[in-house]
Amino acid sequence: MLPPELPPLPALTRAEGEVIDAYLAVLDLLGRVNPARGRDTYAALRAAQALPGRVTELREALTRMHERGEREVHAPVMARALRVLDGERRAGLLAVPPARHD
Repeated sequence: MLPPELPPLPALTRAEGEVIDAYLAVLDLLGRVNPARGRDTYAALRAAQALPGRVTELREALTRMHERGEREVHAPVMARALRVLDGERRAGLLAVPPARHD
């Protein structure tokens, strides 16, 4: 049995797609650095070392958007793209997990 098909991504400009990709990469790294969720310091260290490069990619993608005349962020479209790409789960990794009641 095949997994259910994902909904299609909304139409994005190339720059918007680059922003989404870079933003999600930063989220993933921050999720790996989150001390409330981590298991070892080495993985967190590696993620922290990669962060500056990914943040630079995000900044550059936003700069390209602005330079191309894309002055507005179409939040509903971007949010839909983030949902299709599992952005809600990935962003949830930044939060402190709920307290366990043992």
